[in-house]
Amino acid sequence: MLSLTQKEREALLVLFKDFTSYYNAHSISKILNISHVGAQKIFKRLLNERLVVSKRIGKSIIYTPDFGNDYLVQLLTFLLADEANNFKRWKEEFKELDGRIVMMFGSAIKNYAQARDIDIMVVIKKSEIKWINTILKKKEEMLPKKFHAIKLTHQDLLENIKKKDKAMVDIIKNAIILFGQREYVDILKNTEKIF
Repeated sequence: MLSLTQKEREALLVLFKDFTSYYNAHSISKILNISHVGAQKIFKRLLNERLVVSKRIGKSIIYTPDFGNDYLVQLLTFLLADEANNFKRWKEEFKELDGRIVMMFGSAIKNYAQARDIDIMVVIKKSEIKWINTILKKKEEMLPKKFHAIKLTHQDLLENIKKKDKAMVDIIKNAIILFGQREYVDILKNTEKIF
């Protein structure tokens, strides 16, 4: 397996999650809190490893994930799972939902103590709605904070992504994918052609 630095991992996740924005070395350096030169080195390495592709727009060179590389798809799946590993409490709390895409977002992932509520999104099949509602109702009764769950089908998720729904884009950009990382990567990989 390719060994990436922490900043290289972060750069790949930013490019993947924030699919509606264009990133060059200057813009990503601000997000990663590194120098412009450091960002250029990261992109050069990712380009050499065929994890990103570059495109010139005006005087700027922008970078996007190279979804033609199967290794990148596996790597992104791993990076999302690794990121979710920092939220073991929530993985345990929602383990009954494993087998579906489950995203946690909002203030609870940034600072649980200060958060007023817990926000999750579950991608389900229409046939599962009663079962999912039962599980979520039990969780709502047990959790000490207010609980909001968004339930949508794969089609709903795709439509919102295609419309570039502002709320959905914000959730995707900031969410932690607790379960269903591979399926999630496949959905975003296939919508990549839209943008």
